[in-house]
Amino acid sequence: MAEYKLLLPSMGEGVMEATIISWMFNEGDMVKEDDSVVEIATDKVDSDVPTPVSGKIVKILKQKDEVAKIGEAIAIMEVAGAGETVAEQPQEPKSHNEVKTEIPAPTQEDIKELEKPLAAAATQEFSGDLYLSPLVKNIAQQENISETELKSIKGSGLEGRITKEDILSYVANRSATPQAVAAPAPTPQAVVSAPVAQSAPVSAPVQIGEGDEIIQMDRVRKIIADAMVNSKRTSPHVTSFIETDVTNVVKWRTKHKDIFEKREGEKLTYMPIFVKAIVKAIQDFPLINVSVDGDKIIKKKNINIGMATALPDGNLIVPVIKNADQLSLSGLAKAINDLAYRARNKKLRPEDTQGATYTISNVGGFGNLMGTPIIPQPQVAILAVGAIVKKPAVLETKDGDVIAIRNLMFMSHSYDHRVVDGSLGGMFLKHVHDYLQNWDLNTEI
Repeated sequence: MAEYKLLLPSMGEGVMEATIISWMFNEGDMVKEDDSVVEIATDKVDSDVPTPVSGKIVKILKQKDEVAKIGEAIAIMEVAGAGETVAEQPQEPKSHNEVKTEIPAPTQEDIKELEKPLAAAATQEFSGDLYLSPLVKNIAQQENISETELKSIKGSGLEGRITKEDILSYVANRSATPQAVAAPAPTPQAVVSAPVAQSAPVSAPVQIGEGDEIIQMDRVRKIIADAMVNSKRTSPHVTSFIETDVTNVVKWRTKHKDIFEKREGEKLTYMPIFVKAIVKAIQDFPLINVSVDGDKIIKKKNINIGMATALPDGNLIVPVIKNADQLSLSGLAKAINDLAYRARNKKLRPEDTQGATYTISNVGGFGNLMGTPIIPQPQVAILAVGAIVKKPAVLETKDGDVIAIRNLMFMSHSYDHRVVDGSLGGMFLKHVHDYLQNWDLNTEI
């Protein structure tokens, strides 16, 4: 039997580590190739790790609630075969002369550049009792954040650990707060008092009465809470509203939903239609599909639509429809159904929740007419669609105005007033409205 090290796999850009939630097998258990063996949690999503080989779990190296880095061994297995086996076989080592001829001698400029990060790291060390991931430590070193400052940051990670979002939020607020400058000694003629630094707002103490129940936030709820507060602190929110006649959309879906389900084995909801209208409006107004980096606006090439999804446990997650502009209505329906199903059954991969450039939230699914959604950072806008309700409405005809029963729906568009003014935010919303209200009943699916 050979030894095999099960490594924590890469889980997408920006994910450097994960927390072990639970093992699905015990030491001594046999597992088959592609069996999910451990459930892990990242800042983005919970997911399972399958084993790429069949064998017996000999030793579990990372226990529940422990943190593992990407590429780190989390278990040792015994697999069939001769000799020692690891997750990645090392290449045959080259001789000293071979390496020497392949690598050019460094110049003085190269040496100076290599010494810079080493000198910075040498001047910024942190005590062993302060756990920092490599990514967080690197940010702290680049921003010259002291250990005292780090200990003052309230971490949202497991057991209060500082996450990437925590330290980036701290850096943003720190740069916005004027640093104290030593003032010269006052003279008898003029005494200047130093400005008093404003402290962060302190929430009022919560009164706990007899019979009140205290519920500890779970990990996902704490992440959501921090993200929402950070968004309101980062983006000045403005919300525009519009009421849309979606009678044609309702008629079209009623005509096609049974045919589509019989042909594709998939439900045809309203969401693919809403996403299609949003994509068209983004193509009309590409400056909605941006992010802000300091005083720079990053115009996104891809159109990736986030879809706010409520989970059975009451939490929220936003899986992403990648390259939505390249999908047909049928393709959108399949992608949306797949992401929604996997979200509600904890089958999403970390990359499924990354890269959104614009988000839609269906508050109508809960019977609400409208809402004022919070922008998911670093996006600059989000659309909420309300419940579709039958109402009497005035229609203009060639014979004059008439009152008819129509299917009406409110939409609310929240946008970041740093880069999206009322004209852009309002015109974008009006175009989504026009695409839905004038939906072609002969549209193919």
